[in-house]
Amino acid sequence: MEQMDYISMIFVFMLSTFIGIGVIGRVSRLLHTPLMSITNAISAIAVIGSIIVVGSDHPLPIRILGAIALFSSMTNIVSGFLITDRMLKMFKVKPGIIKGENVKK
Repeated sequence: MEQMDYISMIFVFMLSTFIGIGVIGRVSRLLHTPLMSITNAISAIAVIGSIIVVGSDHPLPIRILGAIALFSSMTNIVSGFLITDRMLKMFKVKPGIIKGENVKK
């Protein structure tokens, strides 16, 4: 019975992975920044859940998977903020440029 639970969990994980890849792959590039903020919020929920799993009295393999989930979620959050910051810097007006024209002195 316990083995069936692991097989069911792996099946749900693989199914959600393929569905997620399919959904994210169809998103327009214009929606990248709003999508990153949504995925950062989802990753923050995953961080809280993985901290609970790692800090509780579960068997060692489950705590190792929780630590991997914690590392992956934190990597996703930090890289999402870095990418969003880099994208926003592209839209800043540079000194010396007014309305798309270069000011020559």
